[in-house]
Amino acid sequence: MKDTIIHWNVDPEIFWITDSFPLKYYGLFWITGLILAYLIVQRIYKKEGVPLENLEQLTMYIFIGAILGARLGHCLFYDPDYFLSRPLEILLPIKEVNGAYKFIGFQGLASHGGTIGVIIGIFMYWRKTKTNMLWVLDRVAIGAGITAAFIRLGNLMNSEIYGKPTDGSWGFVFERDDMIPRHPTQLYEAISYLLIFGLLYFLYQSKKIENRPGLFVGIFLILLFTARFVIEFFKENQVAFEDGMSLNMGQWLSVPFVIAGLLLVLWKDNPLAKLSSKK
Repeated sequence: MKDTIIHWNVDPEIFWITDSFPLKYYGLFWITGLILAYLIVQRIYKKEGVPLENLEQLTMYIFIGAILGARLGHCLFYDPDYFLSRPLEILLPIKEVNGAYKFIGFQGLASHGGTIGVIIGIFMYWRKTKTNMLWVLDRVAIGAGITAAFIRLGNLMNSEIYGKPTDGSWGFVFERDDMIPRHPTQLYEAISYLLIFGLLYFLYQSKKIENRPGLFVGIFLILLFTARFVIEFFKENQVAFEDGMSLNMGQWLSVPFVIAGLLLVLWKDNPLAKLSSKK
C-alpha cells in the first residue's frame, strides 16, 4: 500500500487588508464556525416557535464569553507567568518586541476556556432574562460542534497544535516547522466534532431519546471532551511544563467537563432544570 504523506505549507495569511492588518484563515474559520452554529440554532428556535429576538441577544453573550474565555484560558492555563507580567497582551492583540508593542493579532485561544466563557455568558443571559439555562445550553450544544470543528481547521491552516511524529502510512509534513511526518490531530479533532454535531442533530430531529433539560449538553460534553482527551495522546505538548506531566494540560482540563456531562445525563432530578421553565 502506497504511503499517503501530505506536505502542508499553507500561508496562514490570506491577504493583507492594510500594511499591518492581515486577514488570516484562523480568524475566518472562527467566524465561519460561529455563523454556521448560529444558523443551526436559529433553525431550532424557529422550529420550536421561540422568538428570534431571544437568540440575537443570547448570541452576543455567547460571542463575548467565547472570545474572552478562550483568550483568558490560554493565558492563564498555559503561560500565566508571562501574561500576568504583561497584562496588556492578554486582552489586546499586541506583543512587546524589542521594547515596543507590535500588532500581531490574538495568538493563543484555549477551547476549554472558551467553553467556560460560553457557559458563563449563558448564565449571565439567564440572570437577565430568566430563560431556562439548561434549555438554552441544550440548543447551543447541538450547534457547538460545528464551531469547534472549524476552529481546529483554522489551527490546521496555521500549521499549529499538530501531532507527534508517525511512522505509519498516514501523516502531514508541516513544512513551516519541520520535515517530519506527524499525526494531523487538527483533522482528527475536526472530524470528531463534526460527527458529534451530526449525532446530536440527528437525535434532536428524530426524537429517539427523552428530550429532558440538560441531556443534549451532557452528551455533548461527554463526547467532545472524551474525544479531546484521547486525541491528546497523539498530540505534541503545547508548552514545556507539560513534558513532565502524566497527562497534559488539555487532558486534565477535559476531565471536569466529562464529569459534568455524566452528571447532566445521569442525574434526572438535576436542580438546574428547575431554575425556570420559561424559554
